[in-house]
Parts: sequence; C-alpha cells; structure tokens
Amino acid sequence: MSHHTLDATRLLCPLPVIRAQNFIATLNPGDTVDVICTDPGAKNDIPAWSRINGHEIIGSKDENNTIVITVKVVGNR
Repeated sequence: MSHHTLDATRLLCPLPVIRAQNFIATLNPGDTVDVICTDPGAKNDIPAWSRINGHEIIGSKDENNTIVITVKVVGNR
C-alpha cells in the first residue's frame, strides 16, 4: 500500500474527476491518494464518483479555497 498525491488545482468540472479516475485506475487496492482541487464542485463530484466505483473517502478538508479529498482504492483491478 502506498500514498499518492494528485494535483488537480485550477481545473474545472469535470476535469478533477476525470484526472482522479484516470490516476486511480493505475493504483492498487489499498493505495490512497490525496486529490487536491480548487473547483468547489469537486467536494461533491469526487465522493459521488468514488461511491459509484466502490472506493472509499477517508478524509476531506477545505482550507483557503483548496480542497483535499483522500480516496482509498478498493478492488480496482
């Protein structure tokens, strides 16, 4: 298991979710990734995408117009 960071700042919907989807597809079950965004829609979009695809949101914070959503990869491959 390893931890990763994905910079999706300055991207607007739907790009943060698409970038997260493509990045998570390269990871192994149990890996985690901090998706860093500035698009406020990502606060809802990434958790919704994660639920649909069976991944787990293990953390979320919103500070100074930057959103960090931590996703745990579950059964990716």
